[in-house]
Order: sequence, then structure tokens, then C-alpha cells
Amino acid sequence: MARATVHDLASAAGVSLATIDRVLNHRGGVRPATIEKVEQAMAKLNYRRDMAAAMLAKQQEYRFVFLVPVGVNTFMRNLAGEAIRLSELSAAERVSIRVIEIPPFDDDRLAEILNGLDAGTTSGVAVVATENAQVRQAIDRLAGRGIPVVTLVSDVPSSRRAHFVGIDNSAAGRTAGSLMGRFLTGRKGRIAVLAGSMLLRDHVERHFGFERVLRTEYPDLVTLPVIEGRDNGAIAQDLLGKLLDQNDDIIGLYSIGGGNRGVIAALKQRNAGTRICVIAHELTAHCREALVDGTFDAILNQDPGHEARSAMRVLRALTDGQPIDPGQERIRIDIYLRDNLP
Repeated sequence: MARATVHDLASAAGVSLATIDRVLNHRGGVRPATIEKVEQAMAKLNYRRDMAAAMLAKQQEYRFVFLVPVGVNTFMRNLAGEAIRLSELSAAERVSIRVIEIPPFDDDRLAEILNGLDAGTTSGVAVVATENAQVRQAIDRLAGRGIPVVTLVSDVPSSRRAHFVGIDNSAAGRTAGSLMGRFLTGRKGRIAVLAGSMLLRDHVERHFGFERVLRTEYPDLVTLPVIEGRDNGAIAQDLLGKLLDQNDDIIGLYSIGGGNRGVIAALKQRNAGTRICVIAHELTAHCREALVDGTFDAILNQDPGHEARSAMRVLRALTDGQPIDPGQERIRIDIYLRDNLP
């Protein structure tokens, strides 16, 4: 069957094309009974709007803003780079992406930027955020102004954000726990845990999943209190080094976030890379080297390119009032050993 047109829709509903246009674009001035007639005609004809043609006809432009904390965290720099590259590739589709780099963990600055965005210049926002109260309030204000917000990498579910783009972080933590338990089969000892910040929901969820698996399935492996390196290599190196010096029974390390250059340095300074099982996140260049030389045992990875593309697609769907395809937007957790490096 030929695809139903707006003319078919107007005829079936017994209304004018102008009324169809007002209903499809959610404009005022249409009685509820008329809207219901149009919606019934849409269902009867299985009408599907050609959004690409509609946006082209209206010369619709998508102006998205990506807010990424870029400091010494290689993964975040890669994510920002992917968003910039995506903007260049999407220019022909009338999509522009403005990437704003913010200092890591600077909630005041992040909230200030979010509060300064307006619907006149911004179609949607993708943001890597902490669960800070003022950041959450700023996200809520944007939603109240009709600007959809997508959280990236780390979620803020208590806010009015429209969608989250990232891996299942609790599942990632459980995966790390299962790998750690299998790698250390038959051994007893303590496990160090290094996070960036426990104000980041992704780090909290990873830690929860990790702890749950070890406590229920590998009781001989006892985790130490979390140390927070703020995704900074120098801080991570100092804190982890002190922890290793104070505890000679550490046999495993779960690095939840960034700062892995410092992790590698601390381990190598103490010749601990081969006797301590290390599981970390993100296949950056230095993590790849650590995997190859045996300092790291496994890497859990998420694809920053997929996340940038997914965020853009989700924001376009939200802007157009279209459904989101959950399967297409599901971000995989990749597990790399030195045997299967791409």
C-alpha cells in the first residue's frame, strides 16, 4: 500500500490541511474533539509522519550543546573529540554540536553554564554531570524551558533529564567482580578500590555491583574502603601508593574511573603489577599498554563514539517528538584481555 499523505489524513478526518498542520505540530486553536478525530484517522490509516521532509520544509536546525569535563581524563577527551567530529559530519543534516569543556568536578561552573542556556539558541543538551543539587536544579530548569537534556556516561535520575546514554554501570561492576573472583580463585586477601568520586552515579553503581558479587560469591576477597582519585593520575598515584605501602595483603585492585596513568605508575614503582590482579575501565592508549605488558588483567570498555552518536540521535528524536529505539541506543560493555585487543 502507498504511504498515507496529509491529504489522505485531512480527507479521512473531514478537516482542512491547515487543521492537520496545527495538530501535527501541536499548535493551539484546535478543539479537543477535532484533535481526537485526527488521531483516530492517523491510527486508521497507519499514518507515519516523514520527519525528515517536515524538518527540511521548515528549515529546522538542530543546535545541540555537549558539556564534557575535560582535564587529564583521556576517555573524556576522546568523548569530546567524538562529539566535535560528529558535528562536522552532521553539518549537511542541519545539525550543529557545540562542545563546551568544563573543569572536572566543578559543579558551580557546570550549573552556571546550564542555567545560561536558552531555547532560542539551544535545541537540546547532553551533559556529563555529578548528582550535585545545583546541577540537578539546573537540569530541571532547562526541562522546564522545553529544552531536552540527556545525561551522558553518568546518570542523574533524580532530575528531569529526558534520557540517559551510557552503559549499565551496575552490570559493569558485577562483571568486574566476577572477573576478579575468577582470576583470584583459591586466593585470600584484600581488594583495593579506586574511584574518581562517589558523587558520580556511574562510580557508585559500579562499586555497588562489584561489592555485591564479591560478598555473595567470593567471601575470601575483602574490599577495602574506596579511595577517590578524582580521575587525576597524580592524585591516584599518591593515594594508591600509600594504600599499597600500608597493606601488604592487597591482591586485587578495581579501578572504577579515570586516573589510570597514576595507577600504572604506582604499581610499577612497587613491582606490584604481576602479583596484584587489576581490572580497570576504558581502553585508552596507556591502559592498552598496561594490558599488553601484564600490569592490567582486564579492561571494561565503552565506546565514546557510539555514545556521542547515540546522544545526538536521542536529542533529535526528543526534539522531533519521535520514539527512541532502545536497541539502537544500548551501549555495550566490552571486555578486553591482552588476547583479544582490537
